[in-house]
Amino acid sequence: MTVLVGTSGWQYKDWRGLLYPEDRPQRLWLEEYARQFATVESNAAFYRLPEEKTFADWRDRTPEGFVIAVKASRYLTHIKRLRDPQEPVRRLLSHAAALGPRLGPVLLQLPPTLHADAGLLDDCLACFPDGTRVAVEPRHDSWWTAEIRTVLERRGAALCWADRCSRPVTPLWRTADWGYLRFHEGRAEPWPRYGRQALTTWARRIAGTWPDRADVHTYFNNDPGGAAVLDAAAFAHAVSAAGRSVTRTPSARGAAP
Repeated sequence: MTVLVGTSGWQYKDWRGLLYPEDRPQRLWLEEYARQFATVESNAAFYRLPEEKTFADWRDRTPEGFVIAVKASRYLTHIKRLRDPQEPVRRLLSHAAALGPRLGPVLLQLPPTLHADAGLLDDCLACFPDGTRVAVEPRHDSWWTAEIRTVLERRGAALCWADRCSRPVTPLWRTADWGYLRFHEGRAEPWPRYGRQALTTWARRIAGTWPDRADVHTYFNNDPGGAAVLDAAAFAHAVSAAGRSVTRTPSARGAAP
């Protein structure tokens, strides 16, 4: 099993001096990020779908083996609310195909006001070609039913495990032969850092849930103050200590409190 560790996005100005050298121009930040991490979750498509040439540019600027997870457009998840998914899914995949071998999972983060609908979810997942990895992050408690779990399992989609305030906010279901985990906000100081115990617990959950051959994508979304960078490095150390292979991260300066 490889645990792929990265952050949700890379263009944060307060990461200058932490991840990015002071003299490195912002136009070269992706190259610097990819030198220190092996994966990133791109939120750009959620707000405005990039052109194919943008995805191709990201492909060309990152090394072989780098993985880019793509958060699906809010047009599909928040405006259409999964209805009529064929065209939005087709358009997303046609643009993101320019990533070539860099393309990782597609994340469907659902709005917190969207109640469970197994039919809508199944119809949406059916629009993705076989072999496409799709992670689903519901945010309303009505989704935690056996029917929803069955849909995810049948479609080979991963339930996105999510953490907020160092606690799971989703069931810890394994619905696919790969996994996806997002860290939104820790409870340690300074905010929004994660503490060592929380990261160790998550590393052990992963090790106890997936077999050695599985990929588990993990992304830190707690970007303020560089918390995501520091916590990703500390988490990688915890994963390694749990006996699992883990992708490269920066040296763990400012280790977990």
